[in-house]
Amino acid sequence: MRIALVAGEPSGDLLGEGLMAAIRRRVPDSEFLGIGGPRMEAAGCRGLYPMERLSVMGLAEVVHRLPELLLQRRRMARQLAAARPDVFVGIDAPDYNLGLERYLRGAGMATVHYVSPSVWAWRAHRVKAIRKSTDLMLTLFPFEAAFYERAGVPVRFVGHPMADAIPLDNPPRPARRRLGLAAGATWVALLPGSRPSEIRHLAPAMLAAAHWMAGQRPGLRFVIPVVNARARHLVARALDDAPQGLDITLVDGRSREVMAAADGVLLASGTATLEALLIKRPMVVAYRVHPLTYRLVKPLLRVDRFALPNLLAGRELVPEFIQGDVVPQRLGAELLRLMEDETSATAYRLTAEAIHRDLRRDADARAAEAVLELVTTGADR
Repeated sequence: MRIALVAGEPSGDLLGEGLMAAIRRRVPDSEFLGIGGPRMEAAGCRGLYPMERLSVMGLAEVVHRLPELLLQRRRMARQLAAARPDVFVGIDAPDYNLGLERYLRGAGMATVHYVSPSVWAWRAHRVKAIRKSTDLMLTLFPFEAAFYERAGVPVRFVGHPMADAIPLDNPPRPARRRLGLAAGATWVALLPGSRPSEIRHLAPAMLAAAHWMAGQRPGLRFVIPVVNARARHLVARALDDAPQGLDITLVDGRSREVMAAADGVLLASGTATLEALLIKRPMVVAYRVHPLTYRLVKPLLRVDRFALPNLLAGRELVPEFIQGDVVPQRLGAELLRLMEDETSATAYRLTAEAIHRDLRRDADARAAEAVLELVTTGADR
C-alpha cells in the first residue's frame, strides 16, 4: 500500500509519525511519501520537499512566499498524480493541503484531511471547498466533528494523540528533578511561542508581566523553554531589553516538562495551551499577530474565544488576551489570582481532567483505522 502525506509544521510531523506507525502495525509493507519533518522521515516517509519551507504563519507574513508555495504545490500535485498512491492524507496546513487535495480528488484519488482548519471560528464558507476537496475529515476535537456533521462533510472524531501521551496526573516535583529546578520554589513558565514572529510580539510583554509578578510575590522564579537556537537568540535579546533582576532559567526544548514543573503558565495561544490543560496547570493565554493580519482577520471571526481550553470547555475556563489587551500587569494579575485561589484551582483541575478523558481515544489507531477503511471500501464520490 502506498500512502502520500503532507505535513507543514512540527505538530503535523508528530501526528504523521503516529499515523504512519499505526498504519504499519496493520499493513507492515506500507510505503509512505510526500512532505514531512524529521519524525516522519525517520519513520520512513520519502521526502519530496523540505517541510520547513511550508511553515509560514499569518496573512501578512505569507505574501512574499506565495508565488513559491503555489509553484511548489503545482509540482507536488503532478508528482503525486504520477505516483498514484492509494490515498492522500493532508495533515493540517489547510491553505496548502486543501488545494492539493482538491486536485488529487479530481484525478480520482481518495483524500483525507487530518486536523480541521478553524472554519468553525472564521471563514466558514471554506467548508464548501472542504466538501469538494476531501473524502474524509479527521478531527481532534468533538466540537469540530459536530460542525462538519451539520455541514454534510464525512467526518470522524479520532481524539487527540497528546491526550493519549500525557498521564492524567502530573505532579511538579518529578519534572523539576529532571530539569534541575529547585523543588521547593514557586515556578512560573513563560512560553511566548515557537515561531520568530510570535516571540517578537509576545516575549517583551511576558517578561514585563514576570517582572510585575516578582514585585508582588518576591521569590517567584521563572523558566522559559526555547524550541531551537533561533528561539533562544530571540528570547535572549528580549531579556537584554527587559527589566533586570528576574530569576529566569532557559531550557532547550522540553516545553511539556517545563509546564509540568511549573505552578502557573503564561503562554501564547496554540497547541501549548492544550498541553497546559492536560497537565492541569493554571494558565493565562495571550496572543499578538502582525497588525495587518489582525485587521484582516478580526471582521471574519465567528467566535468570542480563541484559546483551545475555552473552546473545549464551551466557556471561559482560562483568561485570554489578544492584541491591545496584552497588558503586562493584567497578565500577571490574572495568573497570580489563579495560582493563589485554591477553590478556583480545584474546579479548574476537575474540568481539565474531564476534557482529558474525553480526548483520550487512542487517536493514532483510530486515524489509521479510518484511513485504511477509506482505502479498502473506496471513496464514495
